[in-house]
Amino acid sequence: MNRREGEGCPRRTADAAQDRDAGANSSSPVIAAFRVFQQELDTKHDKHERLVKISRDVTIESKRTIFLLHRVTSVPNAEDILKEAEVKLDAVRQKIGQIAEELREEDIFQFHRAFTPGIQEYVEAVSFLHYIRHRSLISLQEINGGMVFGTAEKVDPEGTAGELQTGGPVLTFQVTPSDYLLGVADLTGELMRMCISSVGNGDIDTPFQLSQFLRQIHDGFSYIGNTGPYEVSKKLHTLRQSLGKVEDACYALRVRGSEIPKHMLADVFSSRAALLDPEEGVV
Repeated sequence: MNRREGEGCPRRTADAAQDRDAGANSSSPVIAAFRVFQQELDTKHDKHERLVKISRDVTIESKRTIFLLHRVTSVPNAEDILKEAEVKLDAVRQKIGQIAEELREEDIFQFHRAFTPGIQEYVEAVSFLHYIRHRSLISLQEINGGMVFGTAEKVDPEGTAGELQTGGPVLTFQVTPSDYLLGVADLTGELMRMCISSVGNGDIDTPFQLSQFLRQIHDGFSYIGNTGPYEVSKKLHTLRQSLGKVEDACYALRVRGSEIPKHMLADVFSSRAALLDPEEGVV
C-alpha cells in the first residue's frame, strides 16, 4: 500500500498545518483577544522593569545619604552635612515622583514588589536624618506629606515676568504602612552604628539616648507581633540584635567608663562589636 503524499515528512505536515491555522485564525475573535492580552502583558512588564530601575536609583542615593549622615559624629559642624543630606533626599524624592508618574491610574499593589526596596531605603534615610535633627521618630504622615508632586507652568498674561501658576494635575505618592515599618526596622541598624561611632569619638551621652529610643521602637514592634507583615517579624530579630549591642555599650560605659581613657574607647568598642557579631560585614 502506498503512503499518502506528505505523510512521511513531519516538517512538511507541520508547515502545512501552520499555514492552514494562520489563514483560519486571521479573523478569529479568540486570537484577536489574545493579541490584546499580549499587548497588555508587554506593557505591564515594561512598566515593571522601569519601576525596578527607578527603585534601584532610589536605593543607591538613599544609601549614599545614610553614609553621609554617619559623618555627623566625627565633624565639628554637623549642620553642613545635614543640609547636604537634605539636598540629596530632595533628589531622591524627585525619583519617587517618577514612580508616582508610572503608577498614575494604576493599581499600586500590582507593582509594589518592583519599587518597595527603594521606598524602604528612603524611609530609612529620611528617618535617620529626622532623628539626628529632632531626636524623635518621623511619622508616616510626615513622610507622605513630602510626597506631593506637581508641575508649575510659567504664565505671563500681561508681560509680568516671574509669575507662576500651578498647572496640570498634582501627583501624590503614599508610602504604605508595611514599607514604613520595614524602613524603621532597618533604621535601628544605623542607630547602632551611630552609637558605636559616638562612643569612639568620646561622646558618652548619645549611646544612652539611643538605647532609650531603641527600646521604645522595640516595644512598638513587640505590640505588632505576628499580626503585621511577614517581613516585619523577620526583621525583629535584627532589631533585637542592634538593641543588644547598644545596651552592651551603655553597660560598659556605665561600669567601666571611668577606667577606659576616651582616646581608647574607639578600639575597645570596635572590638566588642566585632565579637558580638563576627559575621556582619562592613557596608
